[in-house]
Amino acid sequence: MDKNTGIGMGLILLVIIGFMYFNRPSEAQLKAQQRAMDSIAAVQQKAKLAAADKEEKTKAAQAIFDTNDPDSVKASKMHNLFGDFAANCVGTNKTVVLENSKIRVELATRGGAASKVMLKGFSDFQKKPLVLFDAKDVNFNIELPVANGKVLNTTDLYFTPMAQTDSSVTMAVNAGSDDKLLTYTYKLPKDSYMLNFSIATKNLKGLVSSVNSMKLDWNTNIKQHEKSIKFESRYAALSYKPLHDDGVEELSNTGEKEEAVTEPMRWVAFKDQFFSSVLIADGGNWLKKGQLTSAKQDEKSGYLQHYDAQMELGINPAQNQTATFRFFYGPNKYQLLKSYDKHLSGNDKLHLNRIIPLGWAIFRWVNQLAVIPMFNFFGSFISNYGIIILLMTIVIKLVLFPLTFKSYMSSAKMRVLKPEIDKMTKDIPADNQAERQQATWSIYSKAGVNPMGGCLPMLLQMPLLIAMFTFFPTSIELRGQSFLWAQDLSSYDAVVSWNANIPFISSTFGNHISLFCMLMTITNIIYTKINMSMTDTGASQQMPFMKWMMYLMPLMFLFWFNDYASGLSYYYFISLLITIIQTFAMRFFIDEDKLLAKIKEKANKPMDKKTWVSRLAEMQEQMKQQQAQNGKK
Repeated sequence: MDKNTGIGMGLILLVIIGFMYFNRPSEAQLKAQQRAMDSIAAVQQKAKLAAADKEEKTKAAQAIFDTNDPDSVKASKMHNLFGDFAANCVGTNKTVVLENSKIRVELATRGGAASKVMLKGFSDFQKKPLVLFDAKDVNFNIELPVANGKVLNTTDLYFTPMAQTDSSVTMAVNAGSDDKLLTYTYKLPKDSYMLNFSIATKNLKGLVSSVNSMKLDWNTNIKQHEKSIKFESRYAALSYKPLHDDGVEELSNTGEKEEAVTEPMRWVAFKDQFFSSVLIADGGNWLKKGQLTSAKQDEKSGYLQHYDAQMELGINPAQNQTATFRFFYGPNKYQLLKSYDKHLSGNDKLHLNRIIPLGWAIFRWVNQLAVIPMFNFFGSFISNYGIIILLMTIVIKLVLFPLTFKSYMSSAKMRVLKPEIDKMTKDIPADNQAERQQATWSIYSKAGVNPMGGCLPMLLQMPLLIAMFTFFPTSIELRGQSFLWAQDLSSYDAVVSWNANIPFISSTFGNHISLFCMLMTITNIIYTKINMSMTDTGASQQMPFMKWMMYLMPLMFLFWFNDYASGLSYYYFISLLITIIQTFAMRFFIDEDKLLAKIKEKANKPMDKKTWVSRLAEMQEQMKQQQAQNGKK
């Protein structure tokens, strides 16, 4: 290791230590994190207490019915315990099924809510039918304030199915007579992922407390559906849309997070990488505010996250009211989610498509305006998604070729001028970098070469490069699609795997090797070597550590992308191959002797205006003169 390399590695180590020091959490941040963890622990404790209370009430109700007391005595005891809804507190839990060509929804009579949802046409990583959740994973409870000051949970009540068909049902509990009701009504349209849902109260005045809102607690454990739970977890999130805002907010999916929402919400979504459960409020301030909690689950549990949404429903149970909602149970497919805004405008729009993480600001626009339309266009007549990605890569490289050519030409001009620069700076001492730099700028200025000319075209390509990075892992169309050896373009393509837990390797690299990722890495190293040799202007000799870093970056990508979607690695692999071909083609067709002659011819002509290089040199000279004058004073 030479001196410069040692200094460079030392500086990087200092930067890393400094970054860790200055980015360590402050005392206030640590307290905020502790408060969040405490509040989440309180939520979990509340859930445990609620479950225990539910079991206790069930046992108490059953104990009343198991006695030999007269029916009138039993009824009196039940009324003291559960008020006018006592008759609904004992029963047998049954299942009501609503089904269409897209989904199968099972509703439990105990609680009256969805206890299991299966999506048709999809399977999980174990090739089993894809179940969003089942009874042990979900809870949907409304607190019903009764007149005696107590609170009943709808999860403790047995609903009676009424007016049931294959696509609709009304679930009801009565308060002592058939005209005093709390009802849930479900309607499942044909060929739809949307389940219409309404809550209605009828003639409950005097039997329940007159309040401005009722509390709803909806929580779910999000199942693992994809092969890599670690990768899938990165795209799981609890999202919500404020009622009077086009934006969509999202809780972080790392650790435990909690957020108090003080404004009305249009919808709340529990999502994983490719599927979502969304509660949508249709009209009115039905979801007035809420307390949202997201807690990451242990990877060995088979679950990604635990989501809890405690919300206030804008319903007064003492009045005859009907609140309308919808549940979306389905895939995170951009065109599907966007279609729900058809014929809507302003605040009426749902913007469900924004739950798909397509990148921030400009990167999302690139995906929406360019990448997705191109992807859908090729997909309309080609069924092989490996071919589609290949065609997209070719189109993108052709569109970006003018920028690639401009970048190459800038490097080529600097390369052919290098002998002249070396000759001019030979007699300038090495420690006088300012004078060497000024001499170099002088040559560039006369030749009309901008040293930064190759950087701007590369920067202009970055939005598309990053947009593709966000697009492929969230494209459900790639899910389960095979190409060559890759069985699923939305997941990694392991060609070698192992079960042993290797320290550091298993935690950062995983227990497999993805072939497309390996090919991308090898191609990236080859491209780096070609690019450095063909565009070398002497900088790598002056800073050998930077040359070493250029080779280190592809190896870092190997660790980073090994667990990513194979479709993304395949795209970058093909893109790099095309770039190598373009580089050799430009080197073959561009005569550098003629290029140098053209540069010298231009340099001999008088300049009509000053270039930015000459202006920069003049500014530096003025600064030197100013410093000299200040030194004489």
